[in-house]
Amino acid sequence: MLTRQEIFGPVAPIISFDHTDEAVAMANDTEYGLISYLFAPDNGNALEIARRMESGMVAVTRGVASDSAAPFGGMKESGIGREGGFAGIHEFLETQYLAVDL
Repeated sequence: MLTRQEIFGPVAPIISFDHTDEAVAMANDTEYGLISYLFAPDNGNALEIARRMESGMVAVTRGVASDSAAPFGGMKESGIGREGGFAGIHEFLETQYLAVDL
């Protein structure tokens, strides 16, 4: 099925559903999770749905999600870790903990 593959190309499947839970289950029914796109008339409801999606990036009611200041990366078989943005810089830092009695 098209929705279970990791497709790199200009493909926009439009799938109807009866309930939001059904749509979220369908979106998460894949071993991949780089990016998802969600279009909805109500941003509040769309953000709630986006948080339930197992995807490293979710574009909510917009066609582009990438931003040089934002972390880039996926979930599941689409990668671990992030590059770019505040989250991506942590890969290059060494954290030091200091315990001092004052």
